[in-house]
Amino acid sequence: MSWAAPSLSAQPNRGYQAPLAADGKAASAQLAQRSGTNFYYAFFFLSPARREALNAVYAYCRLIDDIVDEPGETADKAAALTAWRHELLAAFDRSGDAPTHPVACALQTAQRRFALRYDDALAVLRGCEMDLTRQRYQTWDDVYEYCYLVASSVGLLCIDLFGCVDPASKTYAIHLGRALQLTNILRDIREDALRDRLYLPLDSLAQVGLSVESVMTGRVDAEQRLSATRLLDAVSRRAREEFRLAKEAKPMRDRRALMPAEIMGGLYDAILRKVEARGVQGLLRPEGHPVKLSKAEKLYHAGRAALHSVV
Repeated sequence: MSWAAPSLSAQPNRGYQAPLAADGKAASAQLAQRSGTNFYYAFFFLSPARREALNAVYAYCRLIDDIVDEPGETADKAAALTAWRHELLAAFDRSGDAPTHPVACALQTAQRRFALRYDDALAVLRGCEMDLTRQRYQTWDDVYEYCYLVASSVGLLCIDLFGCVDPASKTYAIHLGRALQLTNILRDIREDALRDRLYLPLDSLAQVGLSVESVMTGRVDAEQRLSATRLLDAVSRRAREEFRLAKEAKPMRDRRALMPAEIMGGLYDAILRKVEARGVQGLLRPEGHPVKLSKAEKLYHAGRAALHSVV
């Protein structure tokens, strides 16, 4: 199957209007610029070489995530992710082959320049593969394993290209990744339910007396409202605890290097506050637009986090 096939396409369907460039550097930059993601606000404080590498990491994560989330047959998606496993081996000089996808080529440049770890890049892919085969999580340990794969491992890739030198930065990245992903889980309950995915642990639902059906359908009656509030508050507290642990682990000598990560943390802290303000009905049956920050809010919180990183 070639990279031009729909399941392996480098052209996600989320409103992207032009095909990706054949050049890896340009293709990665295109994906970052088109996305409008919060991740993009962390790019501005990097040197050109590190920004190029971060573009490659982001583009890789975005492409494999889109494979899982866009419409299509599970078998085709699994084949596409398997193809990316081969691309990763090539990009990290482990197969003797040259990568063929433009983003994989950019990732190879990034890993050669900044010694990115293959295991971290593979962990992201493993997390996406989990979404093809697993829709429910029994315990918080299961959820945290997923958070590590899809979020903390991205942070571990990033601290290498940020130029961090203190081993404590790895602990920081793991906790911050959990905080960001728990925020995503809380924010995206309804969107995930539409894909038949539930990242709230079944054990926790049972403890508060909340049924899976009520969460998946968004129908919470008066009796269940208190249970739902207790559960969502518990998720919020876990996210805040991970933000706190990341702050505690942040090493002073990597303070400036971690500025992009601090910007991400500042943006997601603001998102979490908005999510908390919505309440149960707003999360399970959201009206209007999903929770997100305006451009002005992003600029404010990004600037505030950047300032706190250097003073």
